[in-house]
Amino acid sequence: MQLRTKLVPVLAAAILAFGSGQLAAIDTDPSPPPSGDYAAGRKAIEARDWNGAIASLSKAAQRESRNADIQNLLGYAYRNSGQLDPAFKHYQRALQIDPRHLGAHEYIGEAYLMANDVAKAEEHLAQLKRYCTTAACDPYDDLRKKIETYRARK
Repeated sequence: MQLRTKLVPVLAAAILAFGSGQLAAIDTDPSPPPSGDYAAGRKAIEARDWNGAIASLSKAAQRESRNADIQNLLGYAYRNSGQLDPAFKHYQRALQIDPRHLGAHEYIGEAYLMANDVAKAEEHLAQLKRYCTTAACDPYDDLRKKIETYRARK
């Protein structure tokens, strides 16, 4: 009994010490909010400044070559500036880095529609259907609607 009463404070202290470290680790966001060129690129996209977005995101991509989000946004900026070839290159790079990147599947599908390749757009719609884990999946719904609109115009 005496051993138990001596161990309780020691165990409590160990649990508190270990637990507080764990809480700090849980509270730390593994992906901090964008800063620098990445943040400037996102801001430029919001302002529809495609050339500014391309310049900022290209700098960010040089520093973070394995960031699928940056590659996806670069593709988005190029596509919206009317430059499909570099858009496809960046979307494909994003999907090479993260094959389940929902935004890249949606946006490359939209780019294929701009290139009049509905079959390729539908391939990415199928990928979205496969990777979406919830009933409501905006990237899937958005691309599906755009494909329907495209088909209705043809």
